Amino acid sequence: MNVYIKAISYYLPSHILSNEDLVKEFPEWSVDKIAGKIGISTRHISASDETAGDMAKKAARLLFDEYSIQPSLIDFILLCTQSPDYFLPTTACVLQDRLGVSTAAGALDFNLGCSGFVYGLALAKGLIAGNMAKNILLITSETYTKHIHSKDKGNRTIFGDAASATLVSTEGFAEIGNFCLGTDGRGAENLIIKTGGLRYPQRVNDLAFDENGNPISSDYIFMNGSEIFNFTLEAVPVLVQDTLNKNNLDQNKIDLFVFHQANKYMMNFLRRKIKIEEDKFYYYLEKVGNTVSSTIPIALKEAQKENKLKGNILIAGFGVGYSWAGTVLKISSM
Repeated sequence: MNVYIKAISYYLPSHILSNEDLVKEFPEWSVDKIAGKIGISTRHISASDETAGDMAKKAARLLFDEYSIQPSLIDFILLCTQSPDYFLPTTACVLQDRLGVSTAAGALDFNLGCSGFVYGLALAKGLIAGNMAKNILLITSETYTKHIHSKDKGNRTIFGDAASATLVSTEGFAEIGNFCLGTDGRGAENLIIKTGGLRYPQRVNDLAFDENGNPISSDYIFMNGSEIFNFTLEAVPVLVQDTLNKNNLDQNKIDLFVFHQANKYMMNFLRRKIKIEEDKFYYYLEKVGNTVSSTIPIALKEAQKENKLKGNILIAGFGVGYSWAGTVLKISSM
């Protein structure tokens, strides 16, 4: 059975953190340095009382309104988040009620980061192929900024908050191809928040600063940038080739590559390493930053607005876990 992306919408919180705002807090940096290295000028920050569930609802409502979708059409909700509203129940179950989706619909959360959207497409395709659903609401929603220490200038320049909502169905504009998925838990501690779960339930208040003045704490996001970079350079070229192989395509048959929008320096390095022409490589992070599991659907939505979604689109997500995933979207002729 063929499975498609039918529609995509996304939500951004109203508060914007600009590079000028960051330079006021970290005067040793310059606006040009931040923008030049990471390719981000602004990022959206969730309100103090705004949760991933709240943002997920807003993204879904935007999808329903933009495409005249009735909630009764949805027969499964998949929510990708690493910042759920509660330990239990699952936020997807709460969303079923908040969105007015039928109680006959399935609903579940899955905990993944930057590979989450592609994994979500894989789950959705499996549910439809298994005749368990026909119209799946795939939501990504993340509030990473709530877990970043105020003195962590590196992560604060990179991450923004956002939510996306995608309708996956038996018809649509982009047929979902075959998947390449991978995991390497040996890299788990290179991007982690150690406390707050049941292994370390209490905050340990172990804040320290490295030689560059960067905070290190079990109570906030810790990212070993050099190790994440090395992992990415090793895993992503293989992921791209394996995804091409799974879909019986040569690289020159891909019309556009849409990678997880980590930061522009990393993306440019990957593009050159994989030998992708610049006009076939899509960027959309300057105004929103790294929104974790929402970067790919946001980029797809913007590329669609620019009429750049044509032919074969290779999408690839990679990051925390370590986890990675890729597939090819075949765009239908309009």
